Amino acid sequence: MGYMTVEEHSDSLLHLTRSPGIRSWSLLVGIASVGLAAAYYSSDSILWKLSTLTGCVFVAMQNMEDWEEAVFDKTKNLIELKSFSLYTLVLTLWRKGHEKVVLDLAQLCDVCVQERKVRYLEGYLLMLRLAAGFSYPLTQSATLGGRSDVEALAALLKRFLGLEELQQHRRQEDETEYGEDEDEDSLDISRDSEDEVVDL
Repeated sequence: MGYMTVEEHSDSLLHLTRSPGIRSWSLLVGIASVGLAAAYYSSDSILWKLSTLTGCVFVAMQNMEDWEEAVFDKTKNLIELKSFSLYTLVLTLWRKGHEKVVLDLAQLCDVCVQERKVRYLEGYLLMLRLAAGFSYPLTQSATLGGRSDVEALAALLKRFLGLEELQQHRRQEDETEYGEDEDEDSLDISRDSEDEVVDL
């Protein structure tokens, strides 16, 4: 899959990973090459050349996507979302750059594809909808163009977690409760009409 790669898939565990794509590496090489050429052909001092090259490398790293990882563990009943940013890691001198978010798997009620603008282009990512009422993105960066890849991953997650069966069960419960409410309302109306007839 283009959006995320399936590293491990069993009955109780689904492990997904995402690495920077060709676009990120192309930008890194392109911008770094511009800085290298500017430093090589410049008549400035060595210090200024190093500053130019370092600045271009930092801009290139800033435009790179993160390394991301998602683990759905039915045994622990947890969702672990991890990300690794090369730019943040270098900028903070290896003190930061790793982020981790842990969610309750039992709270996950649906997954859906959401559109997001990425530098004036259409991108897509997967949103995790929780019973608490908020949504969380599966990845921090969207994939450009490939909606079908994101939809395929959404279908895989629904099958793995049995979300379609859960949603169908909830709909049946709602319909049952709604039907019982209608029956109670109809009984109340009939009783009221009988009382009116008795009064007459």
